[in-house]
Amino acid sequence: MAQFVLEQLSDFRDYTGSQELTELINPNNSKLSNVRLSPDGRHIHVILRKPQVGLVTFDKYERPPLAQNQEKQDLWLTRTVPIVDVLYLDHHNSKDTAVVAVVYENGKAEFWKFREFKSGWHLLQTSDLCNSPRARVVSVCVCSNLIIWCEERPPSESSPALSSARNKLRYCVCRRDFDVEDGAVSLRGVKIALHNNPKFTVTSSGEYVHLLPDLKVKPLLSISKFFLTWSPHLDSFTVSTTCKNIPLKKLSAKESDFKKLVTDCLGYLSALEPPEIYNFSPTACGGLLLLLSTGWLCLLQKDGMLRKVYKLADNCLVQHDTHTSLCIYQDIVALLIGQNLYLIDLNCGRELEKIVLKREGSLYANQAERRTPHLLSETGLFVVAVFEEACKYYQQRSLSSAQLTVDILKKGGRFQAPISLASILRNYLNTGWRQKGLMGSLEAELKALVSLEELKGSLVRGGVKEVEAVCESLVEKEVLRLLSSSELDKEALLYLNSIFSIFPCQAWRAAQAALQLHYNGEGCLSSRAPPDVWKTVLSPHNHTALPVFELLCRSVFHFQPSWLPRFLELTQQQQGSAGLGEGGENNVPLYKRALCILSSLNPDRDQHQDLEVELLLVSGRPNAILQALRILMGRQQWERVTQVAQKFCKQSPLLNKEIFTILLCEVAHHRDLDPYLDLLWTLCPEDFTVITILSLVLKNLPSPSLTIGLLKPLLRKVLQRETKPNAGWPSPLLRPLSLNS
Repeated sequence: MAQFVLEQLSDFRDYTGSQELTELINPNNSKLSNVRLSPDGRHIHVILRKPQVGLVTFDKYERPPLAQNQEKQDLWLTRTVPIVDVLYLDHHNSKDTAVVAVVYENGKAEFWKFREFKSGWHLLQTSDLCNSPRARVVSVCVCSNLIIWCEERPPSESSPALSSARNKLRYCVCRRDFDVEDGAVSLRGVKIALHNNPKFTVTSSGEYVHLLPDLKVKPLLSISKFFLTWSPHLDSFTVSTTCKNIPLKKLSAKESDFKKLVTDCLGYLSALEPPEIYNFSPTACGGLLLLLSTGWLCLLQKDGMLRKVYKLADNCLVQHDTHTSLCIYQDIVALLIGQNLYLIDLNCGRELEKIVLKREGSLYANQAERRTPHLLSETGLFVVAVFEEACKYYQQRSLSSAQLTVDILKKGGRFQAPISLASILRNYLNTGWRQKGLMGSLEAELKALVSLEELKGSLVRGGVKEVEAVCESLVEKEVLRLLSSSELDKEALLYLNSIFSIFPCQAWRAAQAALQLHYNGEGCLSSRAPPDVWKTVLSPHNHTALPVFELLCRSVFHFQPSWLPRFLELTQQQQGSAGLGEGGENNVPLYKRALCILSSLNPDRDQHQDLEVELLLVSGRPNAILQALRILMGRQQWERVTQVAQKFCKQSPLLNKEIFTILLCEVAHHRDLDPYLDLLWTLCPEDFTVITILSLVLKNLPSPSLTIGLLKPLLRKVLQRETKPNAGWPSPLLRPLSLNS
């Protein structure tokens, strides 16, 4: 029995211009290969190539416009120059904003930003990617903070006519660093990564860029029989071919002349007939899926190894004109040949399922659900649902204690759980089971469902203030419910993240209420929340979303940044009283987790360093305290340095020794600490001798500016400890003369 089924997510009616979208995606009007989806699936771009040239974008808004007459700004472009591709530059930053680059064949690039609260797309700027106005961009991709493209550079009119072979090597691969800042995209200078190369299709995967031969033409020359993998980070090239499972060679990217890179491979390749690449898809972690003309689906790993994964049956072999699509979803590979969708186990190559579609489609990855295959077709967006996962989902929401199985769930070819639930609810409302005394065990759950329907109605009918009040109340209840749960699973944590993202102000007030936070105005933050709530706050890391502690730190910073050190202190106290230990991945201390959030929020430098120092000090950890001390010394805040030293030298003899050593070395470098010397000398550890002190000073003395006179009180104090009171041991070291005299 099949364990997978195709479930529709959208029929495009939740996107702007849905009718035009349906018409454009029709195979008679536009190829699916010309459709691009944003990483979150909220924006669908259709690149128009023939007869009209341009771009049409369809958007899904999460919330209605702020004003009834507010117009949405669509990204619909009609141009005379063909569009090469649409690139997302900043999709990790925010759910409500997205920055895209529309790259044209003539080297122009338009940068657009989507702002939900400002109703759509806004042009940020137009820039020239290429140095030469005669260059023609043939492919482009984004890798980390780099825009990388392959461009054709036609010979100058004064150049002699090139031979056919040399004419094919008139391309180069270029790169430009970029930064996305508020309201602008900053581009650095053009750098040439490779020149004198053939036409390449560039595609990025993690930190790697793959340079593939042009798939639209049948390869004739030896130069089309291999492809390159470039690592901008490692500054290296790997040369590979589809008929060898190991790379042909690896070499430094400092050699940018393509002909010199591959000269020693051409003789070897001339005798080979490697399979053609019919299609490819990046794996997002450096690798590349390849569909070959032999019917083999292969995985090119980031180390250059080519691994065979799955072989199509001989009667399913693809041709050049066959529509194909492929994508990887962690351990599952989805392969679409015509209207046949194959789901394959990446680890063992076993075919898990074959689903026959009604229409052709295009596979895509959704950043929020990377494990799940997603499909776009002319009728909408679809997801491949796994029945075991569906069982878990409906079991949690089932009104029955009976165990749901795949057979029960799939009975009749459709999901039965929601249908059963709707039937029960309808009878409950119409026949008044409460009076009949039936199904008493369902009373609470049915009341909750009725309340939910009433809540939906109030949101639809209410004015702005009523809606705000309902949202405030609902968010408070949901945050309290989630923080009070005994164990927060992956789905619940993602849900909590979405609440903090969509309703930041309400979520912050709800968090204060749930934790029962009280700030007395004198730098003390307290909580009367029960231990179960703090146990949830201190729950370990989760790779799919921000953990609760990090969510709260971010919220505290946005609304009460001065509370952040106190919140860390309070959380550490709760951690200690609950006996939970550090917890989380690799036992990362709470202060490091808070610092990580602080650095990701990019506050202004002074505020960042002030909070960083306070977080380090609040941690109470010796290394963190020393780090804070060094930051304060770097900022030349000497009074604060001495205050910190005086406070924490009492914590332990070892920390006292470290702090005093650092400060004594600092005294040897400059005179800024002279006003505080009397205080510093009181911090001298008991086991320090005159020899120890002088040795440290001499090792760190940059010039003869420091005299023994400055050290005299300290040396006298130490000598008194070292010698008996009646020894009367005069020391020439006490004379105020220069150490170099």
